[in-house]
Amino acid sequence: MFIVGSYTLAVILTFITMLSWGSWANTQKMAAKSWRFELFYWDYVLGILLFSLILGFTLGSNGTQGMGFIENLKQADSSSIISAVAGGIIFNLANILIVAAISIAGMSVAFPVGIGIALVLGVVINYIGMPQGNPVLLFGGVALVGLAIVVDALAYGKKAAQAKKVPAKGIILSIVGGILMAMFYRFVAKSMAPDMENPATGLLTPYTAFFIFSLGILVSNFVFNTFLMKKPIEGTPLNYQHYFKGGLKEHLTGILGGMIWGLGMSLSIIAAGKAGFAISYGLGQGATLVAALWGVFIWKEFKGANKSVYTLLSLMFLLFAAGLVFIILAGNN
Repeated sequence: MFIVGSYTLAVILTFITMLSWGSWANTQKMAAKSWRFELFYWDYVLGILLFSLILGFTLGSNGTQGMGFIENLKQADSSSIISAVAGGIIFNLANILIVAAISIAGMSVAFPVGIGIALVLGVVINYIGMPQGNPVLLFGGVALVGLAIVVDALAYGKKAAQAKKVPAKGIILSIVGGILMAMFYRFVAKSMAPDMENPATGLLTPYTAFFIFSLGILVSNFVFNTFLMKKPIEGTPLNYQHYFKGGLKEHLTGILGGMIWGLGMSLSIIAAGKAGFAISYGLGQGATLVAALWGVFIWKEFKGANKSVYTLLSLMFLLFAAGLVFIILAGNN
């Protein structure tokens, strides 16, 4: 299987994770013109599972290092499987809440709040689970990101005041989703072998962990998303017949979104072998910055805002960028 051999390569992969995690929601925004997010989400989950299988039978099965995908899957013990599945379940609930928040409050708000909270708490949780990297630089970077979240909230507050419309439901969903999102990665990390070249018996490689994690998402989706279809946050109730009425374009958009997110997740846990789980997760969740850029410049979610709002947004981007630099340097010490 493919194993990362240097910290530099690990950082590059986490930057791809950041781009993937910050960009997949564009597919949901595109689909939203004709397709409810509850229906979009079924295809999104299928996209994640499909990508995990493609990756497992390619990078996870080729090469002379480590243990092949099928071989590792056969020797996995119950505790590792349960941990990876639990990660998938927690992620799925968190992500559904954040996707719902995007549909209500927009990418430039839901992502900085939800994923920003996930970054701060997630780095702390993963560092406690497996300390790796310079803690001063790491948590200094996290503090800058936390400050960026506050600045973004101020910018949004000013814009909402101008529009005289504050979708509090979207903010609440972002916060709850972010807290849950901070927890899922540690469960996946716990299922994986620290030494990827010589995985201990019963533990998983990144490729196997990602596949089992994806199964956890799929199974839990029949509970979480079915409930959401029957009791939607916004709009009228849906049923499975609505899903099958969708066209090829709608279904492929959701699958593409899932595959984009899956690319990010897989590279994050593959890079963790060199970067450590806290740093790999923290850099990947710089997706907040990417999503905010999409929301501001492509989707024009702050169109019509005054100069002070854009000044705050510029400060937010600078703080995020500085925070990411600190987190990168933390792993190179």
